Amino acid sequence: MANTVIQVSQAEIEKMKAYYQPFLKASHPPGSVFSAKKQGCTITAYRSGKVMFQGIGNESEAKQWGESLKKAKTAPTKKKSSGNPLPPNISSLSVIGSDEVGKGDYFGPMTVVAAYVKKEQLPLVKELGVQDSKNLSDTEIVKIAKDLITFLPYSLLTLSNEKYNQLQASGMTQGKITARLHNQALNYLLKKIEPEKPDAILVDQFAEAPVYYRHLQGVKEICRENVYFSTKAESIHLSVAAASILARYAFLKAMDQLSQRAGFKLTKGAGPKVDQDAARLIRTYGLQALNEFTKSHFANTRKAKKIAGL
Repeated sequence: MANTVIQVSQAEIEKMKAYYQPFLKASHPPGSVFSAKKQGCTITAYRSGKVMFQGIGNESEAKQWGESLKKAKTAPTKKKSSGNPLPPNISSLSVIGSDEVGKGDYFGPMTVVAAYVKKEQLPLVKELGVQDSKNLSDTEIVKIAKDLITFLPYSLLTLSNEKYNQLQASGMTQGKITARLHNQALNYLLKKIEPEKPDAILVDQFAEAPVYYRHLQGVKEICRENVYFSTKAESIHLSVAAASILARYAFLKAMDQLSQRAGFKLTKGAGPKVDQDAARLIRTYGLQALNEFTKSHFANTRKAKKIAGL
């Protein structure tokens, strides 16, 4: 079977696991972090940082995350961009950045934020500790976010579990849902800062540009002007890192509210403890409660039902 192998960081593996959450297999090989199967392509990530793509479309699937090991030895690539080439000085420009949180969490909503950081604000934003939210504790996220919202223009969209499940059940993929949320957040923020215009708009790439715009077919107002896409975009411009922090902050608040309604603290992510929490919800409130609390198409639903004896 044809295969492609890439080498990535542990942080990137966690991001990949969140991305492939709807496609995760019930079991995975020893020494691996996860295994998923998407449209005939099997993806297996190992603790060593190696990720193997096997089967149909293995090369194109792997290219979303990096170059194969053979190519990486001579031309290592840390970031992957698609669409328009990034301006060489983008890190010093006035930029709107957008990012999402909650896509790989079974409990809680998806939150998408577009944030505008002007070039003269870059030193202040950096001084406040803005960086990739995955490198910050929840306590640090809350502290920094409370500072940012006092002066930074931003747009926040929170997609409840009920609405997410409704869209997913109608046939809309998670990628399509995510693209439409990003586009909407960007348009809201552009209107908020009018007549000012950013030098660039940078989207943390979850799909390559052609796929992103294909997801937006049928949308009346599509944000295209000066829009760029890159993985690891939070390391390219602080606006994306700020958007990530604000999205995480909104997600944490939403999780606190859901935990209050559940009567116990819900677990983040999509691991075994999450299955136990979901089974507890089923026993207490019935199977229908999952529609309010969870992204019900995740494999966790099947596992929770089994634990609950259904």
